[in-house]
Amino acid sequence: MSLTTTGTAPDAAPSQPGARRCRVRVWFGAHFIATHVAEPALAQRYADAMARRFYGLRVTTEPLPVGDHPVDAGLPAEPRLWPLTAK
Repeated sequence: MSLTTTGTAPDAAPSQPGARRCRVRVWFGAHFIATHVAEPALAQRYADAMARRFYGLRVTTEPLPVGDHPVDAGLPAEPRLWPLTAK
């Protein structure tokens, strides 16, 4: 998996169904402190904004394989945490 720094254009066209998505990460040393997944055009805008905000930190973009889910995908599909509710 290769990382590219901000300033390089991702290779997928935005707003197409099934278009590749990109992951943007802001790094503090060996640890990422922010991550965002979006279509390539929006990911590049986010990367540029984070590079301005966190001046001096490394900001990378990487294309995600089609069907890959980000780490911060949100809540699980099941709306309830318990099978039964209190009465």
